[in-house]
Parts: sequence; C-alpha cells; structure tokens
Amino acid sequence: MLNNLKKFKIILASNSPRRKELMSGLGVDYIIRTLPDVDETYPDTLVGAEIPEFIAREKADAYRQIMEPGELLITADTIVWLDGTVLGKPKDRQEAIEMLQQLSGKLHQVFTGVCLTTTEWQKSFTATSDVLFAELTDDEIEYYVDRYKPMDKAGAYGVQEWIGYVGVNSISGSFYNIMGLPIQRLYTELKRL
Repeated sequence: MLNNLKKFKIILASNSPRRKELMSGLGVDYIIRTLPDVDETYPDTLVGAEIPEFIAREKADAYRQIMEPGELLITADTIVWLDGTVLGKPKDRQEAIEMLQQLSGKLHQVFTGVCLTTTEWQKSFTATSDVLFAELTDDEIEYYVDRYKPMDKAGAYGVQEWIGYVGVNSISGSFYNIMGLPIQRLYTELKRL
C-alpha cells in the first residue's frame, strides 16, 4: 500500500514510542530523526485545535534547514483540552494527579496537529476526539500515576493503558488520535500525495 510514497524518504520527527508504533502499523518504511530542544511554545491568542497544529508546524520548521530534496517529514503535537485550558505533560507526580482529578467525570477533547513537510511544500491538519471519563477515585488515580508514570503524556494519561481500561466511558473520534497520531487521517493524507 501507499506505493506513491516510494518517491520519498519518510522521516518521523518524534521520540514518542506510541507514534513510532502507529507509524510502523501502517507498513510504511520510515526513519526517526529528532532534534534536541525544539520550541513548543505558542501565542496566547491560539485556542483549542489551533495550538497543536501550530506547534506541529513549528517543529517542522526547525527541521527544514537540514532537510534534503525527496524527504517527507512528519511532525505532530497532541494536547488535552478541558474547559478552555490546555493540559500538557505533567511536570511531576502531583501535577499528574491533579490533571486526572480535573478530568474525572468530565468530557474533554484531544487535539493532534500533524504537519507534512518537504523542501518544496508544507501541509498540516488537526484531528479531534472527544473523551468522556468516568468518576475516578483518588486511589485509582494514584495507582495509575505511581504504576504507569504518565509524565510524558498530554493530560497525564495514556488511553491504551490501565486508566483507559477503567476510566474511559466513551470516545467520539479516533482512538489513535488520543494515543498521539490520528493514523487513519494520516493514511488518507499520505494517499493523496
């Protein structure tokens, strides 16, 4: 599948094991290329879905100067959006617990911005998923945080982990988007290249 991609050397610019797993699941040959300390700040004027798409483009722009013709770079950024606020990656155990307490019993959105970049063009999009959490006890939250250490995950949770099994009541939209890469939408965009 995706024979049209043979003309590209595909580069996934991510350290995320989940994004690597999802890309591998497409059956596409790719390499990993990461840069240290890519800026992930964004203007205060951006809200919701605008934020991760902006950051995905910023990540791509950081690579542009070292890209070669024929390379297709894939960058992505995921945020959890609750009541008009971004829940990013928690700084520590306490912040992870507080984030999960905020998510408990509520509906939130997960936005993933994806940017496809070559030396000649750039295209970006955002996918949205709605996630409804069950009411979680403090014991459940602390068990999850202490056992799974979700400090590398937006909103302090991985939907594919224990917390997703016991805490997610419903999902509207892509499950894989919540993991960090809307792989079906990415597949569709790659087919069009």
